[in-house]
Amino acid sequence: PYLQDHYALLPSGGSVGEGYGPMIVSPQPFSESEIRQKRIAVPGKLTTAYLALQLFAPGIETVVVPFDQIIPQVLEGKHEAGLIIHEGQLTYSKSGLQRVVDLGKWWFRVTGLPLPLGGNAIRRSLGPELMSKCGSALRQSIQYALDHRDEALAYSMQFARDLDPQLADKFVGMYVNERTLDYGMEGREAIRRLLEMGHKAGIIPHTAKLDFVE
Repeated sequence: PYLQDHYALLPSGGSVGEGYGPMIVSPQPFSESEIRQKRIAVPGKLTTAYLALQLFAPGIETVVVPFDQIIPQVLEGKHEAGLIIHEGQLTYSKSGLQRVVDLGKWWFRVTGLPLPLGGNAIRRSLGPELMSKCGSALRQSIQYALDHRDEALAYSMQFARDLDPQLADKFVGMYVNERTLDYGMEGREAIRRLLEMGHKAGIIPHTAKLDFVE
């Protein structure tokens, strides 16, 4: 919504959690009601993870920490809990942390929808024709990667931040799939619902103007 006057959403390239998503983790086995009273380390306030957290626990106290430092700082005792994204969702248990809440599961419980976590946008000033061509090229690129998974995974390992190949393959499977080719009607409804709830809760200042480049 902050960029919607100048950017439109592309239907391809998104990351969607199908009953999973950002997690609140802690060394302690807090309940959902207990964790709402704690201060949580978060990876940024303009993230879907933060928006989902605020919907789960309105007004919860947070502190912004670089995403790759959240687990180390929680382990050091600087924060009682952390909101983890990216590969941390697969590696937190190796550090001795416990999952308190999976916000993707919570979101599905509340809405019955997948949790949209990221997407691609394109400048409106490019004009409808070029915007559509760019969207088509992106979709073809994603389709190629899905059709040549081993090749794509081998290339992506250079960006894997020390993930072993097995975990990297699992992580890619979680967030690069048919939903990445196109959100679909359910995925688009999930985006609309998330932004609408964020606006009604006073977290997002603008009403979302959702239009997808076709």
